[in-house]
Amino acid sequence: MSRPATGEVIISLTGVELHTNHGVSDAEQELGQRMLFDLELIPDVVSATETDDIDGTVDYGAVTEFLSEAATGARYRTLERLVTVIADGLLEHFPLVEVRVRATKPEPPVPFSMDGASVEVFRSRDA
Repeated sequence: MSRPATGEVIISLTGVELHTNHGVSDAEQELGQRMLFDLELIPDVVSATETDDIDGTVDYGAVTEFLSEAATGARYRTLERLVTVIADGLLEHFPLVEVRVRATKPEPPVPFSMDGASVEVFRSRDA
């Protein structure tokens, strides 16, 4: 993700926790599991830096509502598909130039101890 020029804004939402039903196994699809989401958003224009008006930025309350609906409204076998659907939807529904979406399974169904399994995707209006 490119870094904005001086004066531009990055909005980061980290550790958004949702109960989802994504995964390769039937158990993951049926029982579900806790998943963490991290979003990095670069808005098109942010006048709120000068006006202090919510209409001059991306409302991250609305973004988290969208995330919740997108992450729980359908079931996917792969995290790759899940994060792609979320990223594309964010670009479609919000005035964003670039997005990065990461989904992490803190307790993936593997026989090893780990901090989590993550997949991250980057999308840009230019891409």
